[in-house]
Amino acid sequence: MPVIRKCPQCDRSNRIPAGHLADTGRCGACKAPLPPASEPVAVDAAMFDEVVRDSRVPVLVDFWADWCGPCHMAAPEVARAAKEMAGKAVVLKVDTERVPELAARYNVRGIPNFAIFHNGKLVRQQAGVVDAEQLKSWLRVPSESH
Repeated sequence: MPVIRKCPQCDRSNRIPAGHLADTGRCGACKAPLPPASEPVAVDAAMFDEVVRDSRVPVLVDFWADWCGPCHMAAPEVARAAKEMAGKAVVLKVDTERVPELAARYNVRGIPNFAIFHNGKLVRQQAGVVDAEQLKSWLRVPSESH
């Protein structure tokens, strides 16, 4: 299940396999470089599973909901972490109202809730607003504690 990304040169849609979101690729139409994903990617359960399983870099997951004020406060920090860690990590957004099964699977009781996955395994999870520097530090040194 690929992620669709627009080419910055020709604006054509490109299918990016889940395991390659952190890689530089080439546009299928104009052959211009497609940089790694540099913004959070909204996912459903199937895409979440595929990215977490196939990613060769750490994955940050932001569990959030549109009605959540603190989630909106955290969103710019999450976006900044995604931009600054492009190529070194992948950032996913899971709307807990649209994908409640993922929130249940990871026992998300308070949002925003951040989870770090490395090599397909959950290595850290924490609820509450944190800044981009904290998110980036978790991505650089995935811990073994939750």
